[in-house]
This record gives sequence, C-alpha cells and structure tokens, in this order.
Amino acid sequence: MAFNRADQLLKLTDSFDLCIIGGGASGAGVALDAVLRGYKVLLIEKGDFASQTSSKSTKLVHGGVRYLEQAVKKLDWQQFKMVYKALHERKVLLQNAPFLAHPLALLTPCYSWFDRVYYRIGMWMYDRIAGHTNLEPSRGLGPKQMRELSPKLSLDHVRGGVLYYDGQLNDARYALAILQSAEAAGACVLNYAELTHFVHSPKSLKVKEVCFRDVISGDTHQIAVKAVVNATGPFTDAVRAMANPKLKPRMKVSRGAHIVLPASFWPGKTALLIPKTDDGRVIFVIPWRDYILVGTTDEPDALRENPPILSEEIDYLLDYFNRYATGKASRSDVTSTFVGQRPLLQVALDQAMASDTKSLVRDHEVEVDGRSKLVSIMGGKWTTYRVMACDTMDVLEREVFHQVPRACITAQYRLFGGDESLRKRFFQDAEAISLSVDTQKHLWETYGSNSFHLLQGDLQLILPGLPYIQSEIDYLKQHEMATCWEDVLMRRWGIGLRNESLSEEIKAIKKEAFAS
Repeated sequence: MAFNRADQLLKLTDSFDLCIIGGGASGAGVALDAVLRGYKVLLIEKGDFASQTSSKSTKLVHGGVRYLEQAVKKLDWQQFKMVYKALHERKVLLQNAPFLAHPLALLTPCYSWFDRVYYRIGMWMYDRIAGHTNLEPSRGLGPKQMRELSPKLSLDHVRGGVLYYDGQLNDARYALAILQSAEAAGACVLNYAELTHFVHSPKSLKVKEVCFRDVISGDTHQIAVKAVVNATGPFTDAVRAMANPKLKPRMKVSRGAHIVLPASFWPGKTALLIPKTDDGRVIFVIPWRDYILVGTTDEPDALRENPPILSEEIDYLLDYFNRYATGKASRSDVTSTFVGQRPLLQVALDQAMASDTKSLVRDHEVEVDGRSKLVSIMGGKWTTYRVMACDTMDVLEREVFHQVPRACITAQYRLFGGDESLRKRFFQDAEAISLSVDTQKHLWETYGSNSFHLLQGDLQLILPGLPYIQSEIDYLKQHEMATCWEDVLMRRWGIGLRNESLSEEIKAIKKEAFAS
C-alpha cells in the first residue's frame, strides 16, 4: 500500500491493541516501537504530522551544554543523567536517518582567558560523557582559526574560542520518516484525524474505545482499543481531562521564538553558540538549508496552536545576532519567523520560579492514570524521542498489559529512506539524466534512498531557480500523505519556515496542484 490517507483508511479495522494520540516526535516514536514489538497499532493526529512543536524546534540534536553547566554548578545528578542520556542518543538519531541528520560544528567565542579555560573544560567534559558515541572531539581555537571557520564573526575583544560538535536534523521530515517506518511495519497512521471522545468501560472506567473524526471527509470512527497513549506534547492535559476529568493539569509551556536570515549574513557551515545573554539564555546562529536560523527565546506562554512571534522577540534576536556578526541585519532582512511551544512538566515548574522556564530540565515522565489507564508521555525533547518511546512502551506493558516488556529494537533500526548504500548510485543516475546539482542534493536530503522514485517522473522545475521538480507533487500526495500546499511547504519541504514570501509565491503559482 502507498502511504496516503485513502489507503490508511482501508487499514482501519474494528479493533487495535494500541491507539496513539499525536503525530509528533514522541507519538511517532511510540508507534514504531510498539509495532516492532508486535502490537497492532493505530496513530491519529488532529492536524498534519509534526505540525506543532516537532517541526518548530531549533533543529539541534544535542546533549545540552547548558544543562551540563547547571549540573556541575548545582551538583544536580538528575541534570547530569539527562545530559548523559541525550549525548548517547544523539549518535543513534544521526545513524538511523543519515540523510536527515548530520554532525554540526558549533563555535563558542571567549572574551577572557578565564572563559577560554572555563569553556574548554566544559566541552572536554561534554566529550568524556559522550564517550564512544562522541561525534568529534572539541578543541580550542585562536582568533585566526575562528575567522577561517566563520568569516563574518566579529572578533572585537575575542581572546579565542572553543569548537565542539552536536547534531542537526530536519525535524518535520524525521518525524515523517519514523511514521513511514511504523506504517511499513504494519501500523495504521492517519493525519487530519481529530480525537472527539473516549468510551469507557461501565465497570472499570477504563478507556475501551477511541472515537475520532476525519477532518477532511467529516466521517466519524469508533475503534475498540486495549490501550491508549497520549503523546500530544503541550496539549497533553486536554486529552488527560477527556479520559479522566478529575486529573489535575500537569503541563506548562514555554515559547521558543526563531528568526531566519539569508545565508549571506553567516557564510560557512559552522554554527555559533552565544553561551550567555544578559538575561541568562543561550542563543544559536545555525546554517540551515541555505538560510540562517537564529534562536531561541525561552519564556512562559499561554497554550495555543500557532503562536505568532512578538515584535520584541524579533528585536531581541536581531540585537544578539548583530552583536556577534560583522554584517548587521535589520527587520527587512528577516525572511521568516516561527515559534515552537515546548512542553514542560508542572512538577518541574513548581520547583523553580514561576517565570523561569529557561532553567528547567527538558526531561520526560510517563504517567498512567489509575482509572482510565490512559498512558501519557510528558516533557522531553527531540534528541531523546526514542528513549521516551521505549520508556512509554515499557511502562504500558508492565502497568496496563501486566506483562514483562518485550525487547525494544529501535536503537539499530534504520528509518524509511535511510539506505546509505544507495547514495552513490542515486547521484550517478541523477547526473546521467542531467539533473542539476541543487536538485540532486535537495532530493537526497529530503527523501534519501526513496529519491529514485522521483527520477522516473516529470523532471521539470516547479519554479526556475528552485530545486523542486514536478514529480515530487504526485509522490508527496501518494507516498507522504500531503493533502495541501501547507503540508508540503511548511513540513515536507520546510521552505515556508525559511522564506515566507517564496513559499507564498509557490502556492500562488502552483495552487492547482492541490485543488480539490
């Protein structure tokens, strides 16, 4: 079967072992883990896959340099464990989908000899904690070496710097690859399927049926299930209340604002870590698909689906970028903005000042409601999505299915499109038919080893000067469950997050491609 909504609807049956609510990173991870453990799995997502927090991250796969610093300063063993876990997961995430994730060099400038020693020791510890999973060893640099890596870094008062390595990922497509892998292994996966209510057992009050509405057709479905996993990130409390109105809220959210600039403002492949702002935050300047991503902020926020960026957030990020770059950017240079809302556990928030979300650990917790038996995965971050899924399934099997957990095999499970042995052949085939270098690169970095399908269709460019080709449109509909231009531009290609005006131009010129 193709990975489209029509075929997924055909896979709907009267009952499933497990229904997962939410098609972001954590929900996708649980779906893949569960189906590989032998369960019959249904996943439903209210909107498009990864349309909320999971596509609006800072695109980093990291252990958390800031958390390591806090762990050392506060002698906090919990934060140290989280860094350790994330650093070891970092390499797993890169290896399982190498076309969507890769190592990223990050440069930290130092303005005193003390800073040079301090950050050098910190990055040395980062390397040691990563151990055999370390991507590349960190090293100290002089101003001249820093200039070679980052030609537009301002070197005023710089005494040197430290170079270290984390990872970068295409977050929305990584979530899609996990879901495609789960579906290929037998799961039924649906976007635009909105949960409406649960049906409980009259005696035990356990959830026994999941009811949802097909947002596109309007059809309703009522499916019997043995267990339900709530993987809705910042929206977790709404599903918890639906399962058991007596449950107290557990979630808070913080907003992470980002701005995007043309690559000319920061040429090269090396990112910048601004280790400390005036208000104690960390900001990154990251090369990202021919653009530059600057972020992020970290403030408490009211829960909503598409939070807009605030004027003061744009000014804040531009101000810090301009402090470190020789070329000064203005508002007119910003090509796009986006805000992601991060899920934070209320218990963690209560331990800190109510307004201080930047000091919180992004760890996770699996909760089982004693009455409804709803399993909720709360908190966490992209880097540890696989561990979160594994923990969720282990808890579910022990506390809901009352059995010894089956083996989790996702650590060595290559994701859909991740066959690197075909890379050389693809580029040879693409060159043989005179496909441009930019289009070749775009196809492989988007579809991986599935790119061969695109070479068999219409190779005409959608718009001159862009790498996208006509054959992608049918492929996106038939094999990636894209239902509209927003699905494509915001998540399958991501150009909407990088250049809003260009995205709108594509939509206007090619609107008939998704006409009903």
